[in-house]
Formats: sequence, structure tokens, C-alpha cells
Amino acid sequence: MTQFSSPKRALIVRNDFSPFGNKLIQAGYVNAEQLKQALVDSRANNHPLTEVLESLTGKSLPAELQQQYKKQQLFELKIVYGLNAVDIASAQIDKIQVRELINTFISADSCRQLKLLPIGKLEGDPPILTVAMIKPDDLQAKNDLDKILRPHGIAWRSEVIAPEDYQKLLDGYLDERIQQDAADNSQKNLSIEIENFDTPELGNAEAEIDDEIDVQGAEAAPVVKLVNQILAKGLMEKVSDIHIEPQEEGLRVRFRKDGVLRQSFPMLPKHIIPAVISRFKIIAELDIAERRLPQDGRIRRTFEGRKVDFRVSTLPSRYGEKVCMRILDNSSTQLGLDKLISDLPTLEIVREMGSRPFGLILVTGPTGSGKSTTLYSLLAERNDPGVNISTAEDPIEYALPGINQVQVIREKGMNFASILRAFMRQDPDIILVGETRDQETAKTSMEAALTGHMVMTTLHTNDAAGSIARLDEMGVEPFMVSAALVGVVAQRLLRRVCVECRCAYTPSREELARFGLSASGESVITFYKANELSNDSIESAKAAGTLCKNCNGIGYRGRVGVYEVMQITDELASLINQRAPSALIKETAVQQGMKTLLAYSLQMVQEGMTTLAEVERVTFTDSGLEAELKAKRKTTLVCATCSAELKPEWLDCPYCMTPRFSD
Repeated sequence: MTQFSSPKRALIVRNDFSPFGNKLIQAGYVNAEQLKQALVDSRANNHPLTEVLESLTGKSLPAELQQQYKKQQLFELKIVYGLNAVDIASAQIDKIQVRELINTFISADSCRQLKLLPIGKLEGDPPILTVAMIKPDDLQAKNDLDKILRPHGIAWRSEVIAPEDYQKLLDGYLDERIQQDAADNSQKNLSIEIENFDTPELGNAEAEIDDEIDVQGAEAAPVVKLVNQILAKGLMEKVSDIHIEPQEEGLRVRFRKDGVLRQSFPMLPKHIIPAVISRFKIIAELDIAERRLPQDGRIRRTFEGRKVDFRVSTLPSRYGEKVCMRILDNSSTQLGLDKLISDLPTLEIVREMGSRPFGLILVTGPTGSGKSTTLYSLLAERNDPGVNISTAEDPIEYALPGINQVQVIREKGMNFASILRAFMRQDPDIILVGETRDQETAKTSMEAALTGHMVMTTLHTNDAAGSIARLDEMGVEPFMVSAALVGVVAQRLLRRVCVECRCAYTPSREELARFGLSASGESVITFYKANELSNDSIESAKAAGTLCKNCNGIGYRGRVGVYEVMQITDELASLINQRAPSALIKETAVQQGMKTLLAYSLQMVQEGMTTLAEVERVTFTDSGLEAELKAKRKTTLVCATCSAELKPEWLDCPYCMTPRFSD
């Protein structure tokens, strides 16, 4: 630390940071600890420092600081490699010439593989090609470049370029190539067909879905415009997933909203499939030449002033590559257990488990059931300057200030288990492991939980009791599970019935009995069903002006979580040690007061939040109902046929007329 006469000045300017780092601290954008963490994450994940800083702080980097960063970056590259550093903001780079050089001398695939770009050509004998390289000291890339240019009788000289500038130039070339391909594919007809589609009214969002291309710009290529309209519509409708699916008759676009897939655009013409898929792969930084293997990528865009990430996956299918995008939008996620769990007793149990000083908490459920949100909410309640929290995630979905988040990079050996072992040397209080899929991760998590740390992780099982069998299948010894496990939270998401157009109705006795409910005592409860309209009916209602403005004819809007919390007791721990069946563990937990997913769901129905149809779609299972009824029959007289609760003096069931029942 440099000594100054002014103590305040000494706290601001530090000689262990670069001039840019000191400017960040002086401007109040970050503090010293945040900057240290950003530098570590940037080096570990090979991401630009500015991107890591924006993710860490949740704030965009001011233009002045961006310029300062660029100047320092170029200066450092120039010093390290002893070459001229390419500044694409000030250099006069002829994009047309770059395109011609790539088409003539070095193919785009070679440029991607060798991490270089031809940016200029000096006429002479021989002509000299100027090549911008991310790593000018890469001997293998130099040798390969010599082999490529030697047959052309052309020499070359290298300059150094920043990785993000290189990617921007390459993307610009690839964008133009896709536009040209689209033009060769009957551009005029393509433009007419796309303009006829029913695209959303984008309003003020048009300039912000893409940093460079106006969503509704008249000069944008039709394919580029269409792709941006798909992304914009998905964000405006707050969907969770976008599916781009080549079919025999054309290209189908479907959105998943509130857990249900719906077709959101008319079927797109078949001949635009290659251009649309290639455009998505370009902006996700995927290899457009590779069409036979699955690929994973990421798109980051600005929409209505906020940054949104799309997690992209491509998969070869019969009629072309399918693209699936998961939308990761921080602004649409509400953290806080009280915002998720409406049942107060269940909320108190989860909070009590999360406040333990050590142990293991499992959150289970299928993909898209809200497990990550629950874990983030648990962390948010424990997030305090006095608590060291570290997470291992794949990917990092949401930036949490004050928490050390680590990205899994499997190709470099950084998997969940290896990161977890590294955490143990970092003096953690709370550890979050994004997913437990293998024995090594499971055992390491158990060991961490048994050595004084609180560990939280997710597991893919149908219910809370099933997680015990899953761990046993992974090869984790029962004595470790019973000693480490604090509790299991199983969850699902049910669609909320629209409060504006829902319809009150009276279920039949048979329908109630199917869910283990009886008509006695249910008469005072109002049941609702959703006013779901078909696509044709939605269009008719829209034309007549009678369409519900709250749900647009879907019948549901938003989702509510339902939870099954199994807190480990001495009796349950004993059953775990005995490798008892999941059914027995669940039945015992229900006897001890555990509210099952089905029971929680039916409570939501009785409170008017959702419908029996939604419960049947998501949480209704025979095993769940059977476990509840078994526990219920131990204390309640129940009809063997319709499961209705009966009074001791009744000889026959008055609902289904079944003769004398047994308890």
C-alpha cells in the first residue's frame, strides 16, 4: 500500500490496482473487494473484466470508464506483444475489404479456429496481408496461417486485437454473409412473406432488444428483423423458453409460458429455416458450419433498460437444427421465501432449516419447477457481511451482490465436485451446489455438511421421500445421509387461475372423491375453473372486444409454488439407516405432519388460487394420494370407495351408498 499524508486518499488510490481499477474505485462504481473478486473471476472464466463488473454490480459501466478500460487494454496488449494494437473504434477498417479478404484468402472457419482476422492488404511484391490476432505468439496458428497463404504467394504481418473487438468484427462479417445467403434465397419473396406475419406491437422496446439493429428498422434484413421480433415478443410476454423447431411443412415457433407451450407465430415458410437457424447461432457465438452435433451458447441483449441472457441449445433433428432458448431475466424474479411460500407453517419450517449452522438441504423437482429461485431466496435471507457464502453454478443464472459465485467449466476440469473441494479451503459458512447428479458431488456435499458447513443443492426426484432413494442409488451411504440431511423441499409450480374471468362451479362428488375430498364441509368453499379459449375463440373474442385483458383468453396468469417439506426427525433418520422404502418414509413423514405436494395444491384450490384441473396436470399422483389416505385412515373414518370422511354413527356412506366401511 502506498503511503500518503491524507488517510482518505490512501484508501482510494492503491498501487496493487491498475489506473483503470483505481478510477473504478474513485468513481464509486465498485469497492476494492468487489474489484478483487471481479479480477479473479475474469481471469478464471476468461471473460472481459467489464462484463464481469457489470454482472457483479448490476449496473452498466459508464461510457467514460468504458473508454478508459479500452485504452488501458490496448496499451497492455501493445506492451505485452510489442505490436500495434488494433482499435476498431478509431482505425479505418474497411468492412468490405475484410469480407473480400476472408472470401479470397482465409475462410471464416479458419479465422474462428485460429482466432484471427485479415483486416487489410498492402500492394507490393509480394503483397502483404495485415492480420489481427488475439494471440500473436501462438506458434501453431502462425504455422497454419503460413500454410494457408503460401499457395497465394502472399506475405503477412500481425497486429494484436482484443478478444471482444475480434468477435465484433467476425460477427459483423458473418451477419453480412447470412444476409447475403438470404438474398440469394429469393430475398424479395422472403421479405414479403415475413412482413405478412402477425408480429407484436413492440412500442418503445424497438431500439433496445439488440445493441446494433433496430427491431422494426426498415433497412434491417428480413431474417435479422424476424429473429429480433421473436426475442422481443418472448420478453414482452414474459415467457420462460423459446422453441424454434423445423418441421416438414415449415418453421414452428413456440413459447413456454407458465409451464405450458403454445405456438406464438404462424408457421414460417420452409425455405427460411437455414437462414433463421444460422442467425440464432451467430448471435449465440456458435459454429454455423457444424450442423451434426448439439451446441450450447449464450445471447446477451438489452431490453427496456435491463440486461437479459438467453441460454441457447441447438439440436440436430430430422428437418434441421432445433434451437431452444431459456430466458434468464433477473428483473422478473422475486427473491424472498415469503414471496414464494404462502403457507405460514411451511414457511416457518423452511426458514428454520435454512437458519441451521450446518447440514444439508435438498431442493427437488423437475426442470423449471423453481428450485433455483428457492435456493437463491434461502441465500438472500442469510446474506450478511458476517457470512461467507459461495456458490458453484452451471450456469450462473442471477448475480447476487455479496456472494462469491463460481461458474462450472467442465472442459477445464472445473466441475461441481472440484469446485466444492476448493470451497472447503476458502473458509465458507454456506455453500450452494447448483446440481447434484453424481456420486462424487453427492459425497463431497455430505462431507462438507458433516464438517460444520451449511450446504444447499438440488436433486431431480418426484417428491421429498424419493430423494433418499436417489442418494442411495448414487452410492451415498445411508448413515451419511441421516447424519447430514436437515430436510428436503420438493416443489412444483401451478398456474394461477385468472381472477378476472375465472368461473365458479360445483365439482361432482366423484371428482372430489378422486382427490380425496368429501362433499361434507366443502359446500362453503368456492371452486373455480379457468375460462380457457381455443385459438379460434381467442381471435373471435379479440374481434368482438370481449377478450379478457388480464390473461388474453388463456385462463391463467402467473404461477404459484406448491411445496412438500420433509424435515428429518429421529424416526425418519432411523428409517433412512434401515434403507426403508420411499413409501414408508413418506407415510411416516405425513403422520408427523408433513403437508404433501397434493395437499398443498388442494389448499391452493380451496383458496381460489388455482384449479383442480391444474392440480391434476402437475401434482396429482396415485402414490401421493395413497400415502396421504393411509396416514389419514389411522385417525379418520374414511369410505373405502370414495374416500369421503364419515361419522362413526353412519352405517353406510351417504355419498356413494357403499355399505359399512372399515377404517
